[in-house]
Amino acid sequence: MLAQRLARNPARTLAAATPGHAEPMSIRVLIVDDSPLARALLRTILEREPDIEVIGEASDGRRAVALALELRPSLVTMDLEMPGLHGLDAIAEIMRTKALPILVVSSVEDAAVACEALSRGALDVITKPDDSDARISAFIAKVRLLAGMVVATRWRALGAQRPAGTPAPEALEVGKPQTSLPPRPASLRLPASQPARLVAIVASTGGPQALASILSALPADFPATVLIAQHIAEGFSAGLAQWLSLGSRLPVQLAKDGEAPRPGQIYLAPSERNLALSAHGRLELRPRAQQDIYHPNCDLLLNSVAETVGRRAIGLILTGMSSDGALGMARIRAQGGLTLAQDEASSVVYGMNRVAIEAGAIDRVVPLAELGAFLDRAVRVGS
Repeated sequence: MLAQRLARNPARTLAAATPGHAEPMSIRVLIVDDSPLARALLRTILEREPDIEVIGEASDGRRAVALALELRPSLVTMDLEMPGLHGLDAIAEIMRTKALPILVVSSVEDAAVACEALSRGALDVITKPDDSDARISAFIAKVRLLAGMVVATRWRALGAQRPAGTPAPEALEVGKPQTSLPPRPASLRLPASQPARLVAIVASTGGPQALASILSALPADFPATVLIAQHIAEGFSAGLAQWLSLGSRLPVQLAKDGEAPRPGQIYLAPSERNLALSAHGRLELRPRAQQDIYHPNCDLLLNSVAETVGRRAIGLILTGMSSDGALGMARIRAQGGLTLAQDEASSVVYGMNRVAIEAGAIDRVVPLAELGAFLDRAVRVGS
């Protein structure tokens, strides 16, 4: 039934999966970049679109914060390396004073710093556009997708949930772990002879911050393999893996085709390919399909895990736009696996997880602060 609903009207399903997102009559954009050439290029690209208006430019972080408060744009495009106030600090200040949708426009060389920007409050990151039609189209699509999102309550509530031990230009706050978890029903217990579980996590907008919170809470002796599909722009997956590893006691790496996954290891799907688990239990990197709007494909990973691992699978769907992952979560549940979802209150965008929850594909809805400890308990049941 869920598949039929998505197939009938995917655009409507996407809109329904992104509450708090309002389509403005005109998208008002503030451009922040220290390079006059870069600002001119972004202005030219944006002003070609009849529904987009560039209402201001800033060449440094201090000016960006002031203009964000004064002009109240629908979206801020943010460079990171700027004189005076660094882009990371400008993002944090904007989110504290006048929370707005922020799109980091960066180069892949700064991928790890760009991922830190997501933890400070930016919604997404994208490569700086050039004269190629593909990059220009991706940039415009991202601007339209993020503009006008209501982000204030989400980011202010999540401000303290940071990955432990993550270095940055300034020290990060470390959230206090939550240890009080609801009891697990006996029906979810595995026989003592059952092999170790495998965890598959999928996420989109707001996902990097959520992933950092979860991975930082997993102990060094975590006995399961973790596979992750996080929607992210091409070229930024390696930086995300590097950034996540800084706060994780477990090794984090990009998945490699044909590799045998090991317990206690975290594998991140590269954005340029789709990650799946083969019938023989090895990692597979598959080409992206033409119909893949978001990448890497979350449903593909979850479906393959359901088919290969069955009731040993734990599926977790986090914050994000779109409905990607809902079908895969339903498949894991149908195969006897355990399915979890991040709760609404801790989600930056209550979209992907909302679709899965409303479809009846989720066994437990868990606050972000409790998910790491919950996963640790779940994989040890019956082990």
